[in-house]
Amino acid sequence: MMSNFTPQLADLLTPLLIGLLLGCGFFYALWFTVQKGLQSPLPAAWFLGGIMARMATALAVFYWVSENDMWRLIACLLGFVLGRLLMTKWLTRFQNSQDEKRELPHAH
Repeated sequence: MMSNFTPQLADLLTPLLIGLLLGCGFFYALWFTVQKGLQSPLPAAWFLGGIMARMATALAVFYWVSENDMWRLIACLLGFVLGRLLMTKWLTRFQNSQDEKRELPHAH
């Protein structure tokens, strides 16, 4: 007999994937906000608006996905962290390739 507190793995796949997408979106939006904020005459507006939008979205999605179930929330949070790892790796590669394109060729 299965306990009511033990989740089925299949039931946690959707919250995990939603968390993954949320994490990718959150950290891409963070990168975008920093890029725009550093070039803007009003960086505080970019940074404050960005954090408010990202946090409101993330909290709303976590609340919606969890359906008042701790395991669904944990799966979503795990996906969010995985999304952060993926975006950090991808954006680092992207930024490095952009930096290489901006470098001038050296004369030999």
